[in-house]
Amino acid sequence: MTLSLSNIAKTFPDGTRALLPTDLEVGQGEVLSLLGPSGCGKTTLLRIIAGLERADAGARIAFEGEDVTHLPVERRKIGMVFQSYALFPNMSVRGNIGYGLKMQKLPRAQINARVEEVMALCRLEAFAGRAVTALSGGQRQRVALARAIAPRPRILLLDEPLSALDAALRGQLRDELALLLRQFAITAIFVTHDQDEAMAIADRVAVMREGVVTQTGTPEALYRNPQTAFVAQFIGDAMPLSGRITEDQLHLPGGVLALPSAAPGRQAYVRAEDIRLDPAGPLKARVETVTFLGTHYRIALSEAAPGTLFALHPGQSAPRPGDTVRLAIAPSAILLLPSEERTP
Repeated sequence: MTLSLSNIAKTFPDGTRALLPTDLEVGQGEVLSLLGPSGCGKTTLLRIIAGLERADAGARIAFEGEDVTHLPVERRKIGMVFQSYALFPNMSVRGNIGYGLKMQKLPRAQINARVEEVMALCRLEAFAGRAVTALSGGQRQRVALARAIAPRPRILLLDEPLSALDAALRGQLRDELALLLRQFAITAIFVTHDQDEAMAIADRVAVMREGVVTQTGTPEALYRNPQTAFVAQFIGDAMPLSGRITEDQLHLPGGVLALPSAAPGRQAYVRAEDIRLDPAGPLKARVETVTFLGTHYRIALSEAAPGTLFALHPGQSAPRPGDTVRLAIAPSAILLLPSEERTP
């Protein structure tokens, strides 16, 4: 099922513009993430696709070429998974999964066959008769997914599906959700504010800010070629290197860096993994803090640039707070972005 959105906007009665005119295309079987900070309009867009919110005049929503803009939610044949999962506590796993099929008034044999099919797909056979209140957070998530896909929806919509879980479980289930969505082979759109979650699960990511999709692309494309400072900072935590640019050089308090090209009117950014401790490096810095993270150290550095820089150091040992170190940054690792872009 393909999805086409044209001129989708939303203005609330008090005049608040939650979503500015937006166009978006989602391919057959594609998993697209709407990624952005709270209040950027991503959930509003998801609810408009579902039919739970009405877009401003002039909008068009098409499923596989069929205009569904004015269809009520119950006729759009979409599946939804909410943050809370919204499971029925008085029903078993089997009862929850089969509920939507009963509402469709399908024959009992067909309902049973469909429930068995999705329980197997979501590895829930062992829990079929168990009350959902007796399940773990991860098991409840799988029940919510199974219930959403059992009626064979045209599109699956997920609103922050992992946000209700603790950090350790969220990381584990992120990969499981990515695998399940591929197994379903269904067009899916999910909302998240977590960049790691979006990059791990989605085929493509639409980064949103203040009601606008600022850039859309694969996780790799957004990470390696951000078009704005906001995207660079939101995906990969790029840090500004505020200094004076002359031709292809960047003059900073700690020294001079070579740039990948001449950069008039641009602002330089760098990510922590691209800052190396190097005795022959061109930048001088002072170590402020050192945090051991198992596979590497995270080192906070001052005096190299106007703000604090962070470096990820993979060595077996690290300098101590108060030490003076030299830093190196490859010109190819420096992101040159429009200087007028506001930072969050």
